[in-house]
Amino acid sequence: MVKIAAGVGENKKIIEAAQKANFPVILVQSEEKLLEMLLDSEIDAVVRGSLKASAIMNYLRNEYGHTINRASYIKIDEHKLLLAPVGIDEGKNIAEKLLLVDQCSKFLKKIGKTPKIAIISGGRSQDLGRSPHIDQTINDGEKLASIIKDKYLVKHYYILIEQAIKDKCNLILAPDGISGNLIFRSLVLIASLKSYGAITLGIDKIFIDTSREQNTEGYLRALNFAHYLTKI
Repeated sequence: MVKIAAGVGENKKIIEAAQKANFPVILVQSEEKLLEMLLDSEIDAVVRGSLKASAIMNYLRNEYGHTINRASYIKIDEHKLLLAPVGIDEGKNIAEKLLLVDQCSKFLKKIGKTPKIAIISGGRSQDLGRSPHIDQTINDGEKLASIIKDKYLVKHYYILIEQAIKDKCNLILAPDGISGNLIFRSLVLIASLKSYGAITLGIDKIFIDTSREQNTEGYLRALNFAHYLTKI
């Protein structure tokens, strides 16, 4: 039998989600106990639920180094895609984004999808010169696309994220983790698009990160996603 653990913090909607799941969920009340579940070889998958992320991510980074990234799995109409980076301290430079692209692409292939990558930056091509920060994101986007174009299907969409989604890209790469987190919150917590949680990349264990602000159905999708991943 598949064993899945989930964390219960201030938001008790995770309890309601666990009760609705078609499989047993082990509920734990602290970050320390959830870490024990991550280390337990008999536990197949862990969902953060509504516990705080800091202690858990700090442990994972101490254990695995800075190869840990997160990518949210989101459904827009009938199209599912990864949005990354969503950790506010992730995707800070081209090297980190290259790693993230490889990790996300490997995951997409694992679930039977061919990676179609959209690189997003801070302006249109004609916006170069408006500010050093905008220039940096555009130049980084161009460089990243040129590095990976022979390995993946990729396009630099500049700031036109709406066109990337219209074109059915299944990996949306935000300029950095802060903007990725804001995009996630805008799409999921404001516009109520369906999220399946964020898959944690760079570890062997299945660990689905979830927002502390998620509703019951959102937590249930994350639990079902974790259960699905144990089967492939």
